[in-house]
Amino acid sequence: MILATAECRKADPDRAARDLSTDERTTLMFRLYYAPGTCALATHIALEEAGAPYEAVPVDFGSQAQRSPEYLAINPKGRVPALVTESGTLTETPGLLLFVAQRFPNAELAPLSDPFALAQVQEFNSYLCSTVHVAHAHGRRGARWADDAAAIEAMKRKVPATMTECFELIERKLLKGPWVMGEQYTICDPYLFTIGTWIEGDGVDTTKLPRVMEHRKRMLARPAVQKPWPPKGPKSPRLAGDALITRPFVAAGTIRLGPAVAVRGRATRQPATAWIYARR
Repeated sequence: MILATAECRKADPDRAARDLSTDERTTLMFRLYYAPGTCALATHIALEEAGAPYEAVPVDFGSQAQRSPEYLAINPKGRVPALVTESGTLTETPGLLLFVAQRFPNAELAPLSDPFALAQVQEFNSYLCSTVHVAHAHGRRGARWADDAAAIEAMKRKVPATMTECFELIERKLLKGPWVMGEQYTICDPYLFTIGTWIEGDGVDTTKLPRVMEHRKRMLARPAVQKPWPPKGPKSPRLAGDALITRPFVAAGTIRLGPAVAVRGRATRQPATAWIYARR
């Protein structure tokens, strides 16, 4: 059984009607498996932006729950995020973000009618996934690529330089402004925001990234990011955007993977308590 926290909110009636007119299967509750401090936050924000009904189920990395038979049955890769949908389970953040954008087109989270512009969205998100995230992981997951302790330490030492190089490219060339793709907010923005919360810890000098930091401020002002925050949330850059307002509940008949779950539903509004989507 998952010990959980949740907030059920009544959706905007007009938005609910629009969603239902697009696809009447929105009565399904999606399930997002995540861990604090991970890239799953990007999908979490996108689901909020879309007004999607979902449960957010934590996977406790501290107890190696991502390697448990129960979780491997959901995601054989043993990583987060994973999103259970009416059509099956999806993994990898670019895929999850694109699914949310296409599944809830009225949210206008991607230029779905323009093949080239949509490819540019995927190009940027692929860069974050395959290059930037990997550069970050060298500082914490070096054992994925090497067994030699000296090699692992060498990878750690390289992280400030590689992450700085990545974000200087984003600063100079890739971030069009005010949003990643220009005037339209897209699924690129919560992804950049999420990975951007890691850069102080990676030794990146943020004073050299004024446009990236302005983008962070813009993200923090969005209702989908602000709404889940506790009234007096943490101010550390490493925690920026990583908070959710939730209410405790217990979901029966499921596997205990972690200590909390956040729910965004359509039925009722209940009092909320703050639970920090914090780093470990």
